[in-house]
Amino acid sequence: MNPLDTLDTLPFDNGFARLPEAFYTRLPPEGLPEPHLVAASPAAAALIGLNPAQFAHPDFAPSFAGNRLLPGSEPLAAVYSGHQFGMWAGQLGDGRAHLLGEVRGWEIQLKGAGQTPYSRFADGRAVLRSSIREFLCSEAMAALGVPTTRALAIVGSSAPVRRERVETAAVVTRLAPSFIRFGSFEHWLGKGDLERLRQLADYVIERYYPDCRASDAPYAALLEAVAQRTGELVAHWQAVGFMHGVLNTDNMSILGLTLDYGPYGFMDAFDPGHICNHSDDLGRYSYQAQPQIGHWNVYALTRALAPLIRDAARSRAALDSYTPAFEARFMALLRAKLGLAEAREEDVDLVGETYALLEQQKADYTRFFRALGRLPAHTDDPATSDAPLLDELPDRDAGARWIAHWRARVAAEGRPDAERQAAMNRANPCYVLRNWMAEGAIRAAEGGDFSEVHRLQDCLSDPYTARPPYAAYAALPPDWARHIAVSCSS
Repeated sequence: MNPLDTLDTLPFDNGFARLPEAFYTRLPPEGLPEPHLVAASPAAAALIGLNPAQFAHPDFAPSFAGNRLLPGSEPLAAVYSGHQFGMWAGQLGDGRAHLLGEVRGWEIQLKGAGQTPYSRFADGRAVLRSSIREFLCSEAMAALGVPTTRALAIVGSSAPVRRERVETAAVVTRLAPSFIRFGSFEHWLGKGDLERLRQLADYVIERYYPDCRASDAPYAALLEAVAQRTGELVAHWQAVGFMHGVLNTDNMSILGLTLDYGPYGFMDAFDPGHICNHSDDLGRYSYQAQPQIGHWNVYALTRALAPLIRDAARSRAALDSYTPAFEARFMALLRAKLGLAEAREEDVDLVGETYALLEQQKADYTRFFRALGRLPAHTDDPATSDAPLLDELPDRDAGARWIAHWRARVAAEGRPDAERQAAMNRANPCYVLRNWMAEGAIRAAEGGDFSEVHRLQDCLSDPYTARPPYAAYAALPPDWARHIAVSCSS
């Protein structure tokens, strides 16, 4: 990889654009008046080989606002359909996103760059508020080790955009190996166009799942691979306390990536029924529902691929691979969070007891596991040695009983404390992007001060290392944070 590529030397290779034009509409982005750079990610730039020095180039903001086309790019908006809140929504598509093409295996997409044929009477714009949330969380999730799309930059403008109130426009540049969704397949099933369905499946297999070609049933193999990736993705969300908020099938990546950051949230005081999306009146996408909804979405994909698989038993077997993939990854992640190096049958009970304690005590999810990593496997003075965790719980006696069970399990492995604690600190983040943190950055940015965006970006780029300048981000949320509401417009 050449680390010195400029805006004008990025080697575009637009695989999706070589599909038949039924899959998209070619059109340029609309751009923004007087665009300015809000923030950019050197780590994301490295993925496409772009020199971060280009962030300061006068053409950078215009290029990623859609005002200036990058040489070799072929802007288009993709069509797809999907289920939204469990109901068939029909044709959707990139209503405010323009795919520029791909560079070194990463598709580059401008989100908020104007209307497309799929905008459905919307304005095709994104606001600064939602763009900051997507930019920060995309890069924060990557640093946490959660599969995700990435965010290269936010470009802002003074152009007004009306949501619940008048806000200013912004464009966030997203990166992913592919932005194909479950709904991309549902679209062609809904139209009864099996030839297009087959073309899309063949494209996905050829580009992203080449091992499936060797199967005697490649489309069933594709479904199984996607089901397993999706199960593992949801396990990552549950383990880190992340809630997506809008798990519609058009927001589900065919590559098992976290896609479309809207009304997401990280768990504060633990509540398995917590609903992070103010628009989700029935709680369909609560924290505890995410594993089931992930399975439901794979079921919708199973229905879409069924005409290609043409074998109900193989379709069912592929769908059924979701649950063991979820359970295996979830247990592996929870063992790491609990400091366990070995897998034992009784660990399922310990994990269940842990979540019961979290729920009963309404303990802060991130702080609980981080504090646990400070406890020794053996102690003669639990009142002192266990204080980091007990201080997180209102009922210290209940906490002490749980610690005794945990300590017996950890001690049985005989791993040195220093080794175990270091491993736990690599599994339990000190910092996650809580809504109050994002809200503070948004308020400052709406006043023209982007320093808090940059500060959070730096903090969240290394979430497993405690750093004194960022101690406030590891504290309990302030009281006012309880009143923050995020909705689908977020």
